[in-house]
Amino acid sequence: MVGDDRGEMHDSNEPPNQGGKVQHMEQPWGSFRDETWQSFKKDILPTRKVRKILIINRSEANVFVDNQPTPYCRFLIGSVSSFEEKLEAAQRTLGIDPRDMIPVYYAEQSSLVEFFSNWLPVILLGTFLFGSRLRLRSGLSGGAWMRNPFGRNSPRHPGDKKRTSRSGTTSGSAGIFGVGKANPSVFNVEDREIKTTFKDVAGLDEAKQEIMEFVSYLKHPAKYEELGARIPKGALMHGPPGTGKTLLARATAGEAGVPFLTMSGSDFMEMFVGVGPSRVRDLFSQARELAPCIVFIDEIDAIGRARGRGGMIGGNDERENTLNQLLVELDGFTPNAGVVVFGGTNRIDILDNALLRPGRFDRQISIDPPDIKGRKDIFNVHLKNIRVAEPPGKEAIARRMASLTPGFAGADIANVCNEAALITARNGKEAVDMDDFDAAVDRVIGGLEKRNLVMTPEEKRTVAYHEAGHAVAGWFLEHAMPLLKVSIVPRGTAALGYAQYQPQERNLISELQLRDHMCMALAGRASEDLFFDSVTTGAADDFNRVTQLAYQSVVEWGLGRTIGKLAFAAADGETDRQFYKPYSDRLAQDIDIEVREIVRGAYDRTKQLLEDRKNDVIRVAELLLEQEVLSRDDMITLLGRRPGSSQGNTSYEEILEGSASTSPASDEESSPKKSQEPLEQP
Repeated sequence: MVGDDRGEMHDSNEPPNQGGKVQHMEQPWGSFRDETWQSFKKDILPTRKVRKILIINRSEANVFVDNQPTPYCRFLIGSVSSFEEKLEAAQRTLGIDPRDMIPVYYAEQSSLVEFFSNWLPVILLGTFLFGSRLRLRSGLSGGAWMRNPFGRNSPRHPGDKKRTSRSGTTSGSAGIFGVGKANPSVFNVEDREIKTTFKDVAGLDEAKQEIMEFVSYLKHPAKYEELGARIPKGALMHGPPGTGKTLLARATAGEAGVPFLTMSGSDFMEMFVGVGPSRVRDLFSQARELAPCIVFIDEIDAIGRARGRGGMIGGNDERENTLNQLLVELDGFTPNAGVVVFGGTNRIDILDNALLRPGRFDRQISIDPPDIKGRKDIFNVHLKNIRVAEPPGKEAIARRMASLTPGFAGADIANVCNEAALITARNGKEAVDMDDFDAAVDRVIGGLEKRNLVMTPEEKRTVAYHEAGHAVAGWFLEHAMPLLKVSIVPRGTAALGYAQYQPQERNLISELQLRDHMCMALAGRASEDLFFDSVTTGAADDFNRVTQLAYQSVVEWGLGRTIGKLAFAAADGETDRQFYKPYSDRLAQDIDIEVREIVRGAYDRTKQLLEDRKNDVIRVAELLLEQEVLSRDDMITLLGRRPGSSQGNTSYEEILEGSASTSPASDEESSPKKSQEPLEQP
């Protein structure tokens, strides 16, 4: 007999109450035997004691014998139909009457694993929805219950920070429902977390004075209001990386005496649409509640880029919407009395014009690399915590290092001081001396020294004559930069040797200085050409800089003879010149011809100079092979003092006196990082 009740089962030969309802059985696996169909057919079925077979979940057969309430054994079946056919055939083989054949029943049985696999997703989803509802209610009510379930006056943990936002929440406290909330770092008057003050900011006297006016107004507004003055709504600090924009803002937070809110431009952007404008609104809403206060947005170019550029879709629209909301908050219908906004960026050229107009950022504070006085002051600040050898003392080191690091920003100077201390500790000395600072400058400018780099004698000789050519040409060219050091010790990733010069503190550069600088850069290849049968690839960097200078002199600076006093500056930097050519192909050909003639003339002039000074090149190269590093004093011993009017001021007093008495002249080459003449590794 075969039945398929799924819930009710009984044997026709048994009272109905014996079958009863098949409940969800939780029979342990280890309480009866496991068999196979073959063993069941061979050993159990012939005994004719099988009372019934119960198929569980259409996959497992439980065999009941005699009147036992529990299964005697079990085995797995394949297809249900094939099992029934095999069972019927086996019974016919044994001669069992069809009326006495074993009844087969079917039932569904659930285990704990199956129960949890079915209901666990539902439980988790319900828990998530319930928790989300609580968090949403908490976010709409300010999150008070979630933050402090024991009441408003419950004690705070001793380690809790006083840095809070308007609602007292920390970043991410409202979860996904608080994604549109701004979570700036807020520093109140009683906070002591920021130790930086204006005394720690050196070399930025003009910028510091501008910022201190804002702080003074916020502290003492009556003095300005009596005169009818209106404080500017904001100031944009811009300049190269590492010049101290964020440091100045941190010092402002340390001395403002009013709440200081700070966020990065990238903090406004999120993967969700509309989050950026929402965070801008929330930031200024918090600022108005805390007024008078200062809002500082670092790296504002992340959201302030000029609209309509690039033609991107999606993310670009979201950024533009964020910028539009920022423009409205800075100068819209909602008054922001007592809220001053500072911005920091090193890409002011890409900012939107609407962001820069008066009424939003009224002042633009340019923070440039410091001059020699500023560098000395910055060195004095960083030398406070460094144990310096006596003599020479901190003041002498600050003066000398200021003269050796033109073009260095504040971050570079801090790096030099730290590297000098590390070198001193590495060498086991008790105090930092001048040699350590010189080594630190070499480390920052040229990279890590690689004395273990294997060079063949031929390569080392080539490098020595290459660098000797640079040194001798720069020594005897009247308008070249004074030489500080020449070395054939490999440094960095590619430089096998380098020559370090002393760029002068200038703002303009003459045509004669340009020509001499190109000659000095080409002197390495000219020396190889003069002393060896075959030249090398080591002058690649020299050629790049010479080609760039030649094109700039013709295309941008109006120093060309062919096109005359015309200028065709690149639209968005020098890299765009290959795509941006506002002149004809004929004029482009003329420019190429003139640039080629300029470089050829500079090379011929340099080669002739080295031929005339051939013995000097040999002496410098041979001493380089012996000592590997030559200083300015070594060059004076070999070649005598530099001829001509430009003797090469290198001391602090000489440079300071020269910069005060001479006309300006220098451009991007004022950085020692660009004044080296490295020999590149092929």
